[in-house]
Amino acid sequence: MANNDWQEYQFIQGAVFNNETITSFGNIENELECTRSQNVICDLSHLGLLEISGDDAVTFLQGQVTNDVRLLGDNHAHYTGYCSPKGRLLALFFAFSHNQKLHLELNQKLLEPIAKRLKMYVMRSKVTINDVSDSTVRFGLSGNNIAELLAPFFATVPKLPYESTSTENGTIICMPNAGMPRYQIVGNTEQAKAIWQALKKDCKPVGKACWEWLEIQTGIPDVYLSTQEEFVPQMLNLDALNAINYKKGCYTGQEIVARTHYLGKVKRRTQLAHVSSDSCPTIGDDVVDANQQAIGKIVRCAPATDAGFVILVECRLESLALADIYWNNIALSIKQLPYSLESSD
Repeated sequence: MANNDWQEYQFIQGAVFNNETITSFGNIENELECTRSQNVICDLSHLGLLEISGDDAVTFLQGQVTNDVRLLGDNHAHYTGYCSPKGRLLALFFAFSHNQKLHLELNQKLLEPIAKRLKMYVMRSKVTINDVSDSTVRFGLSGNNIAELLAPFFATVPKLPYESTSTENGTIICMPNAGMPRYQIVGNTEQAKAIWQALKKDCKPVGKACWEWLEIQTGIPDVYLSTQEEFVPQMLNLDALNAINYKKGCYTGQEIVARTHYLGKVKRRTQLAHVSSDSCPTIGDDVVDANQQAIGKIVRCAPATDAGFVILVECRLESLALADIYWNNIALSIKQLPYSLESSD
């Protein structure tokens, strides 16, 4: 059930909705341009949110995901993968603590099947898994002086990526970025309204496409229904994003993930790219080499600020080194990722 109070507030602010997702505040092109260089604020209700609670919550999740759940807390968040027994990604979570409970943020379309799958493994553990997507409001902020604007609401505004702080005004998380500081705020409706209302004069409200653009520029992948079980975590650079912990012990798919790491260099990686096209690539589309041989897939896509689309594309490094790669007969322009692809131990 949607959070009608929050949606009504956003509608009054000028939000344009499509299936309960804010697509824009009236002018997508202008919002994208502002996102590149100005302070922006973006509702994140398009993302699903699971709350994992109970005495055995940490132990339970530790056996399910690629990262070390014990490192999560009031001061730290991280990305983590959720794999099949064959080591193929079923979902990518952004994991954090809020109200002293663990939360997993993920692609909304995956929430129901992933929650169902996780519950299958609870068995006799003291663990409760709830969908809190609508009761817990989240919004993102990006811009050079966002930390300064947030100071009145949070005594300590974290400065380093993945640092978080919780206060009576909610939880604030410093997100990874590609140049400009980026934050996520988590709280209830009244907390969110108060902060949004105070910041909107200094931050331009923008729709989902702008947050997607920021995520892609930061090199953050995602898993969709169409790409579930297509990738082992390293293909989506989860090791480079410190979303895999090789010392944490067993979890579903761990043997395959560890073998990929310890047996040598990863042969497939996700790259940042731009495609000059009027039509949007579909997630899961093949990319090909000059001989029309499939060498990878579209991972994530958003409108670019200067026409065309920015994408994350997974492909064979060998093919990338030899020649151009193509989508729909258009050569992709490969860009520099904001992080190194050297594996992290």
